Amino acid sequence: MMSMTCRSLDFGRTVLDLVACGCSSNAVLDRSSIRNYTKVNTKGSSRGYGARQVVFGGRDRTRCGVSSMKAAETLLNGVPEGLPRVLELKEEKRRPISLTNLFEVVADDLLTLNQNLQSIVGAENPVLMSAAEQIFGAGGKRMRPALVFLVSRATAELVGLEELTREHRRLAEIIEMIHTASLIHDDVLDESDMRRGKETVHQMFGTRVAVLAGDFMFAQSSWYLANLENLQVIKLISQVIKDFASGEIKQASSLFDCDVKLDEYLIKSYYKTASLIAASTKGAAIFSGVDNNVAEKMYDYGKNLGLSFQVVDDILDFTQSAEQLGKPAGTDLAKGNLTAPVIFALEKEPKLRDMIESEFSETGSLDEAIELVKSCGGIEKAQELAKEKAHLAIQNLECLPRTAFRLALEDMVMFNLERID
Repeated sequence: MMSMTCRSLDFGRTVLDLVACGCSSNAVLDRSSIRNYTKVNTKGSSRGYGARQVVFGGRDRTRCGVSSMKAAETLLNGVPEGLPRVLELKEEKRRPISLTNLFEVVADDLLTLNQNLQSIVGAENPVLMSAAEQIFGAGGKRMRPALVFLVSRATAELVGLEELTREHRRLAEIIEMIHTASLIHDDVLDESDMRRGKETVHQMFGTRVAVLAGDFMFAQSSWYLANLENLQVIKLISQVIKDFASGEIKQASSLFDCDVKLDEYLIKSYYKTASLIAASTKGAAIFSGVDNNVAEKMYDYGKNLGLSFQVVDDILDFTQSAEQLGKPAGTDLAKGNLTAPVIFALEKEPKLRDMIESEFSETGSLDEAIELVKSCGGIEKAQELAKEKAHLAIQNLECLPRTAFRLALEDMVMFNLERID
């Protein structure tokens, strides 16, 4: 089972703005030293991003990056005893991050992507096109292609590439198609009637059409992927499609299993969510032509962001209303899919095991189980896990130059955590 390593850090509303550094200051992080991220308008940035600074005892110091493994271990494992506390840190107020502002630096790229998505699916079959239009138009955030564009532009600056390549743009389109196909199939497997507040494809067109629509989009994305003629990226993205199936099989084989371990949950979450995001960010770096070390860091960023994102989604399944979720609250638990909050709660509440193993056969037992997860610390422990993965994602970005694109990638991590703030 995975150990929690962020016990000494209270990220609260200000996650991850400081990372351990190897500078000469003898100040170390403690609970008072985490402050809000903020966007500031500076003359040096045409896109509205500026250097983020912290204030120690009235003096500004630009945030420095992890410069040694020892420093990174200090941040992950806690503050060693006997070291002096940091001077009082003044917080910079900021407004919550919105996706509109976050993606502003790649807004033109996303506009082009939206214009291309439906045409790239193909118009051979009107029913399949209608199915694609239903989910493309269902309020998707376009997070994955946005990450492709952000990493593409951030890594392009490392090698002096002035504009994105055709391969960068095609990769973003392929990634969104694969994601959309997986959602269509997920809704069929989960028998979900609503997706983002709208009827699902299988609800509107039937299961047969939904399965075929998902298959078609997987096949079409594979064809475009092959035409990129980059074997490394082809292998990378092809593995994602395999991972989707592996994740569904792992989930189906462990329903209502109260002995499922946290590491098994994380593996399943990687297969179902993080694998695609990691492949997206690494593929973008590969097409920029950066060295393998940077490409691997981008893979790790996507993996850790994806895991954090999945944990947050699983928390929201307990804390948000059906209207906010676009589906009934507690859906995963009702179907026997035990997520991080439940796994943590099971460690403290034996009664919860009995309810789950009975598959909520008694009237009101599901609602009682949801309340038990909330009351015995399952939500809080899951929040710690999400923040731990988010912190690792921030560290993975240290190899990039400090540009608007890197700052947007950091803000993506923050945006995810603000969903449980």
